[in-house]
Amino acid sequence: MSLLRCSLWKGLSRHLLTGCTSTHRAIIAGLRTFDIPPNYSGASLKDRPKLKFVNKVPDLVKVKKEPKNLKDIRGPAQECREFQEGEYGIVALGGGYLHWGHFEMMRLTVNRTLSPQTTFSRWMVAPPHKPVTRKGLGQRMGGGKGAVDHYVTPVKADQLILEVGGRCEFQEVEPVLTQVAKKLPFPAQAVSKESLREAREKIKQRELNNQNPWTFKRIASRNMLGCRKYISAFDILNKGRYWGKRCLPDRV
Repeated sequence: MSLLRCSLWKGLSRHLLTGCTSTHRAIIAGLRTFDIPPNYSGASLKDRPKLKFVNKVPDLVKVKKEPKNLKDIRGPAQECREFQEGEYGIVALGGGYLHWGHFEMMRLTVNRTLSPQTTFSRWMVAPPHKPVTRKGLGQRMGGGKGAVDHYVTPVKADQLILEVGGRCEFQEVEPVLTQVAKKLPFPAQAVSKESLREAREKIKQRELNNQNPWTFKRIASRNMLGCRKYISAFDILNKGRYWGKRCLPDRV
């Protein structure tokens, strides 16, 4: 009994002197820190934060039929490469065509998922304007070009399709943008301003720090083994990084 009373008295005295019963748990609880909440003071919202409805047929007096002209989806994009008002969006990793169904899929998914009180979204590509003709089943060959079936929008690699901004973080909108990007007819990816800049800087650094002297540009410019006979001017201009509508990011 004396030993039990002595141990109880030691524990009570330690509690009175230190003010804690368990040193390990008290230290962990006392040193807990929290992340600083994000500051949205500079973020602004639009009067119409949702994606606008896109017409299925452009407002044209007379439709002018044209050939396929696959050059409009080949190579890198020269416009709509940078964010204008938003901070997050979807970038195309290859070329392709968007028809009216793709626009509706993106509009309904984004407008139903993202809150208009905290975010806004806007298109970065033009509505469908290129006519695509098609002949009916059972028709014989000849007879001229077929009738216009639908309209599409050509998209090139490295082109932004839509952008999202407002009082939100990339982790909040990334699942929605990734879901939309997987349903597009060409490879696409959800990106932010920082991730897009880092990806382009990574490509530049890889070209500067390349240890292999036999690059595509050097071989094509010096016409080694007569390769200029089989290489087009398009490949020489883009250093062989674009093969048709596809982009080859690993090629230096």
